[in-house]
Amino acid sequence: MPACPVETTLMLIGNKWKVLILRDLMEGTRRFGQLKKSVGNVNQKVLTAQLRSMEQDELLTRKVYAQVPPRVEYTLTERGRSLKPILDAMQHWGEEYQSNVR
Repeated sequence: MPACPVETTLMLIGNKWKVLILRDLMEGTRRFGQLKKSVGNVNQKVLTAQLRSMEQDELLTRKVYAQVPPRVEYTLTERGRSLKPILDAMQHWGEEYQSNVR
């Protein structure tokens, strides 16, 4: 674990895909296909790797249903939901930036 708290946060959510996954899961549980569609231009291998990493970091949980075809759902943990103020601040900053650039 890095000594710097900012570096720790960046280590956990410091890439585009993880932030977009968090954004979508803030609204509630999502299936893999829903995440793939809403996150955007991410391939299945990258999305799977990001979700596994976030599960390992205890930001989300993965629930597999024993059915055909298999159904997998992802839900934020309390730790994952605790990132909401950070995402809200990023959204606010982005909105301000966009309104001043146009």
